[in-house]
Amino acid sequence: MRQRYIPTVSELQAFSACARLGATTRAAQELHLTQSAVSRSINALEERLGVRLFHRVRQRLLLSDAGRALQREAERLLADLDEAALTVMSFGGHAEVLRLAVLPSLANVWLVPRLAAFQASVPGVTLDVAARLDAVDFEAEPFDAAIQRGSHRPPGAEFLPLMDEQLVVVAAPALLGTTKILSDDEIARLPLLQQATRPTLWLDWFRHAGRDPRKILRGARFDHFDMVTSAAIAGLGVALVPEIIVDQPLGDGRLVLASDRRLAGAEPYGLIFPARSVGIAGFAKFREWLVREAQGRGRAGPLP
Repeated sequence: MRQRYIPTVSELQAFSACARLGATTRAAQELHLTQSAVSRSINALEERLGVRLFHRVRQRLLLSDAGRALQREAERLLADLDEAALTVMSFGGHAEVLRLAVLPSLANVWLVPRLAAFQASVPGVTLDVAARLDAVDFEAEPFDAAIQRGSHRPPGAEFLPLMDEQLVVVAAPALLGTTKILSDDEIARLPLLQQATRPTLWLDWFRHAGRDPRKILRGARFDHFDMVTSAAIAGLGVALVPEIIVDQPLGDGRLVLASDRRLAGAEPYGLIFPARSVGIAGFAKFREWLVREAQGRGRAGPLP
């Protein structure tokens, strides 16, 4: 069997403290250990690595070249371990933690506002939600599920349809003035706000209207739909966005529909998950809750 040279955590802690403080007595005080325990850890580490990490000069410890090289890595490793411990502690002892990847705008305007109801109904489950525009590799990443469009489904994953996508044209009331509904020709003469990851949406809109998309005026480009929505509210142009994203600003009057036409998205939003997630009790509860929420907003598929 190959000999292992990996230091213990206590050895790294003793080494790091001695490197910073220059004495085993001060390191022992910081670590709440005896001076002899710190000295034994340093001696064991030097013996394990086969190098001298310190020069002993007049009762002070000065780092050797090898010690200086190890100090950078030791500090990094200890910081990573501390961060990992804090991350685990932050979940407060909950039995189940579900790690979700969600389209940023969908998370901000649809999922997050509903999570209080989920936590009230399923108090034993904590959600760890990350914004994600790209498809998830469930084999390489620690996600239990994703809420994205069908095109994000990786090979081997399940896809549970939740809501169809309907895109609408919206604008700030001041931009439209007294005109309530614009024709496609009128829309084409205004700045058209762009969504960076779906740059063909306006082209699709005008193709469906039988217009030449080469003549449309391009507006500012943004990464996320909620940024596009904010730009429309600010009067920077008209936006073509999923209706689910603009429910609130349409309801409170910050935005108005600029066209009575809608564009059907090519794929629904859905829950994407690997087979391993089916056995997680918290996931089953979350999936059932998510389907009920989606049924209140649009169509949902049957549970697989």
